[in-house]
Amino acid sequence: MEMQNLTKGRTGGINLTCGMSGSHDFIFTLVPIVYAFNFVIGIIGNSMVVAVIYRYMKLKTVANIFVLNLAVSDLTFLVTLPMWATFAATGYQWPFGGFLCKTAAGLVMFNLYTSIFFLTALSIDRYLAIVHPVRSRRFRTVAYARITCVMIWLSASLLSVPIALTRDVHYIENPKTVVCGVLHPTDENIKRLDNLLLAISLMKSLLGFLIPFVIIITCYCLIGRALLKVKHIQKSSGSRDDEVLYMLAATVLAFFLCWAPHQVFHFMQMLTQFVLVDNCTVLEIIDTAMPFTICIAYFNSCVNPIVYSFVGRNFRKNLLRLLRCSPRGIARPHPSISSKMSALSFRASEALSLTVKNNVSCDAK
Repeated sequence: MEMQNLTKGRTGGINLTCGMSGSHDFIFTLVPIVYAFNFVIGIIGNSMVVAVIYRYMKLKTVANIFVLNLAVSDLTFLVTLPMWATFAATGYQWPFGGFLCKTAAGLVMFNLYTSIFFLTALSIDRYLAIVHPVRSRRFRTVAYARITCVMIWLSASLLSVPIALTRDVHYIENPKTVVCGVLHPTDENIKRLDNLLLAISLMKSLLGFLIPFVIIITCYCLIGRALLKVKHIQKSSGSRDDEVLYMLAATVLAFFLCWAPHQVFHFMQMLTQFVLVDNCTVLEIIDTAMPFTICIAYFNSCVNPIVYSFVGRNFRKNLLRLLRCSPRGIARPHPSISSKMSALSFRASEALSLTVKNNVSCDAK
């Protein structure tokens, strides 16, 4: 919970100059229901992804490693949703203490960074596999993928530490309640804390959304151009190419739709925080919209398994095998999640090389 326009009370509590902005009964009812839905669907979907990849598809491809780590990241975040659901259902009352307040807030940002970083890494891997299948072969190895995952986990951990340090339990005097929110500045640390909160907000907007989104869009635009070029050269290319294009489009669309609303209102909230907007109406609009944008952002943890795994035929086959408790062995090996893209990469490079050869032969004549 972002607390703004606060003043210290005589008894050590905090008074809100605009009251409990954004506190409405329909929020306290609807948001916990959405959180519960996200929790159930997310836990089931991501657990299936982990089980299927670990049991049947193995960690022998770069794509499988990234998708598995993405699912683990989502599971790590989803375990905090019951606490946030309780927080919303009780009218922003935090009964879990200061340690869990810091931990839950840190895990939210940890999931934000790990999810987007893994999506970006997966997008770069798809770009290299499709557009530069031969030259990128020595870089697209399991060892490099695991090193990348370690770097992502460490980077996300470092970026989420300031979030945890600036969150704590606060006692609100009017109305009397206990919330989990941003630290309230004192006369001694107001400038330092404001600078820290500004840096955290900028990192969340830039590293947590804008820069990865630009990289993802760039990768998929280059992929789309390469696929269209191949399709123009090979008139026989059929629905498999279209399915790959649809999958890529769904990835970008899901990423944008889930995170863009929250990032927009987060930016507006950052402006009101540092431009010192005292208009309670503006703060009311932002604080009322924020819980719903957060719900949409959290839904990304449910969408990821669908976009990256459930659309694949081989995943569905392996999922049915898992549900039937089929043994691992005596089954023909299944391609990885990225098998269609890899096959398309080969056809693309083959078609492009044939075009180059034809042009060279024409010049020789």
